[in-house]
Amino acid sequence: MSSEIAGASGLAGRYATALYDLADADKKLDEVAQDLAAIGSMIDASADLNRLIRSPVIGRDDQVAAMGAVLDEAKISDLTKRFVGVVAGNRRLFALADMIKQFQALLAQRRGELTAEVTSAQALTDMQKAAIEEGLKKAMGAKVAVDARVDAGLLGGMIVRIGSRMVDSSIKTKLQQLRLSMR
Repeated sequence: MSSEIAGASGLAGRYATALYDLADADKKLDEVAQDLAAIGSMIDASADLNRLIRSPVIGRDDQVAAMGAVLDEAKISDLTKRFVGVVAGNRRLFALADMIKQFQALLAQRRGELTAEVTSAQALTDMQKAAIEEGLKKAMGAKVAVDARVDAGLLGGMIVRIGSRMVDSSIKTKLQQLRLSMR
């Protein structure tokens, strides 16, 4: 199966492909995808968890135990817990966020979906996210999953990236363009 899916390379890609193959064989792709999305959100939201996965000072056994406790508390499925345990045991937690992105990309590719990275000045509401997904679906002719990020430095507007395409309608960029044109 993994040979059918291109684009997963490097350390994160190899781990993501292995997890994808396991989840596909067990028919748990959606469950694992939800687990990984939850883990990704926890990593983004917690400075302590970020420190845990990135610190080379924290020992292997401590990382495995801490991640196990975090995943138990979050009620993550057994397959995903075992995967993260192997990643921690191999001292590769620093790449976990990239593994999650690679897995999501593999899953989206299999489903024929595109992923749009939408960066906005404020968090998008569910209605805004749905409207963006619908607009992008019409424009691209395929289902588009929105990966929303917040960058307060944009001041307003948003930046949308799909593959190599980018539309930048942020106020920050417009001000920079105005500044350049006034010179």
